Amino acid sequence: MGYQGFDRYANEYDSWFIENSNVLETEVRLVASCLKNAGNVLSIGCGSGLFEKIMADQYGIVVKKGIEPSAAMAEIARKRGMDVIVGTGEETDYGIEEFDTVLFNGCPCYMQDLGLALRKAHAALKKGGKVVVIDVPKESAYGLLYNLALSVGTWSHPLLEGCSPLMPYPIELVKQANWRTTAEKIELVKAAGFENLEFSQTLVAAPCYSHERVEDPCEGYDRGSYVAIIAYK
Repeated sequence: MGYQGFDRYANEYDSWFIENSNVLETEVRLVASCLKNAGNVLSIGCGSGLFEKIMADQYGIVVKKGIEPSAAMAEIARKRGMDVIVGTGEETDYGIEEFDTVLFNGCPCYMQDLGLALRKAHAALKKGGKVVVIDVPKESAYGLLYNLALSVGTWSHPLLEGCSPLMPYPIELVKQANWRTTAEKIELVKAAGFENLEFSQTLVAAPCYSHERVEDPCEGYDRGSYVAIIAYK
């Protein structure tokens, strides 16, 4: 998979989130809730470092290390103070027993071999460390809409009229995604050697209403369009 789409949309990526401020804050609250007492964190697919910047400023959660396949995104993250290696989550060296937490925020659906990345994360974690896997599930309301938009090739289609998010994700980026169900991700997390799984979710409101208010995360994975799997080494 190429990451040219993210190079092209590097600046628009932040603008999209900032204009969708309630959705951004909703997602940040979920990520921050998973990183309490996270220790030394490695962020896989850290993008522009937008989430890491907000978490540092608003929640006192500092994430300095990142891996990001888009060179343009990585450059923005570096300007925000992160130490970022340009590379994919599957191919880049994470290190051995170096981190307390490995975070995959919003990137699993863009990985061809998530299982490999999770095995690398397991090796990179200290004993008792945790992995945090956050993404849009294939079976969720957002996931179903993204796949419908992908199948018809546009957001401007009668089937999507009245039910799309206020500012839907660019179709060019939707095309690059490899959507997985929560059940599929659970199996990959377990196969990588992780135990004691916990779950948290947000974006419970229907996509066409999710911009109207900020949501707090809640337990489980059966309703949200942004779901976190937390598991331990």
